[in-house]
Amino acid sequence: QVQLVESGGGLVQAGDSLRLSCVISGRTFEVYRMGWFRQAPGKERQFIGTITASDGSAVLADSVKGRFLISRDNAKNTVYLQMNNLEPEDTAVYLCAAGSSARRFTLPSNPNRYDYWGQGTRVTVSS
Repeated sequence: QVQLVESGGGLVQAGDSLRLSCVISGRTFEVYRMGWFRQAPGKERQFIGTITASDGSAVLADSVKGRFLISRDNAKNTVYLQMNNLEPEDTAVYLCAAGSSARRFTLPSNPNRYDYWGQGTRVTVSS
């Protein structure tokens, strides 16, 4: 099993920045790719970005390019989501996910690509 725990969410004002963390434990050697998603009330789960565990290659959704960044520190088994210039529309529960190499041919934007999910951390952005 792989366990994921997100942290770093909170209540901020528009224009502020937050850095979310996702700590990975358990069978970490199984992880090939990490993803960040968010889900707002009444909306579908939305892909934010992904990063590979091996070389750190990252891909971001067009909607957040220029504001969000993904990075990882393998020594700490941690993946980060840096969010800058937050907007009220960014309000959501943010979740991290881990996928094995067995699903490497599935598009990383597809939630079905991932085997494990954290419980999420809530981000609220006031106007």
